[in-house]
Amino acid sequence: MKITSVTAKPVSYRVPEGQNVTLGIGRAVKRDAVLVKVETDEGIVGWGEAHHGRCPGAVAKLIDTTIRELVVGMNALEVVAVWQRVHKMQLASHGMGTAAAMALSGLDIALWDIRGKAAGWPLYRLLGGAARPVKAYAGGISLGWQQSPQQLAEEAQSYVARGYRALKLRCGDTPARDVARVRTVRDAVGADIDILVDANTNYSLDDFRRVVPAFEECMIGWLEEPFTPHDYRLYRDAATRTTIPLAAGENHYTRFEFTRLIEDGAVRIAQPDASKAGGVTELMRIAAMCSAWKIPFDPHTSATAINIAASIHMLAAVDNPGYFEADVARHNPFRDHLGGTADRLDENGCVRPPEGPGLGLDIDEAFVDAHPLIDGPCYV
Repeated sequence: MKITSVTAKPVSYRVPEGQNVTLGIGRAVKRDAVLVKVETDEGIVGWGEAHHGRCPGAVAKLIDTTIRELVVGMNALEVVAVWQRVHKMQLASHGMGTAAAMALSGLDIALWDIRGKAAGWPLYRLLGGAARPVKAYAGGISLGWQQSPQQLAEEAQSYVARGYRALKLRCGDTPARDVARVRTVRDAVGADIDILVDANTNYSLDDFRRVVPAFEECMIGWLEEPFTPHDYRLYRDAATRTTIPLAAGENHYTRFEFTRLIEDGAVRIAQPDASKAGGVTELMRIAAMCSAWKIPFDPHTSATAINIAASIHMLAAVDNPGYFEADVARHNPFRDHLGGTADRLDENGCVRPPEGPGLGLDIDEAFVDAHPLIDGPCYV
């Protein structure tokens, strides 16, 4: 089965005014993604998602002008060979680093979608998994800090009422305000709900020292990306100062960057993103590396139903699954209308992988075409 075409489709939508979430990296004003459509000579079409990298037009251009030329004509079912060719020719020599990793990720997810459709199997089954429940937490672009602590607590309680047994708060404001929010939410949801915290790389070591005592008192499940992703020294230092597990990985690319993240021993929760770190092929390798070190696999989930579905399928197939990150933002058409809902929550706060072949999605191309790229930053 030959690859005949690879096409990038960058998409965007504006976040409705009043629903903008403020994180450590800014206020969300729009959402972007780069969808990747792969066609074959047998008529089977696969879809993947490349992370936008805050510059979706550039990632799409790389796919359309370089990645495509490297893989058209190759066997669509030989995903490892395709992955290795792009890595060798684009990343390992003198390619475009993270942009190339994102582009490769979208291509790889699409090829696994094709493999599943060719076999008539859902992705989780193709990977050796089962349709088992995967615990989920309320996360995504939500629970930010544009509102008061009491309003944040009310938002958190609404997710608990929907069935979530865990949720992730966005920190990275000032230590005092972050502590006030975490304490208010803990008081509101009680001790049985797992509270996770994401600082979006916005803490200094002094900030970290100030928040940790209160976060430990509030029984925080993990502290995610307190520092910039490659500041390994700070992670090692911080890990000796708290009992809270440090989480990171959504901004690390391929197993080669995860090798150091794991071997340093500071990060105890691994969060690779399928649309960034190398697609399904590479995330299964990363999950296996983490398993050997007794580190849970908690993939970061990106903007659309494609990444959502791929993440759930992989969590149902590995032996060290952690949480699925559910994007609980009120308005996300890329989650709800792109091609089917993959993250339905059950009464136990869990999700299950879709049963259709491949990713289990039926992509609506008219919907894709109706959401063309909007230039400009997604966070301000």
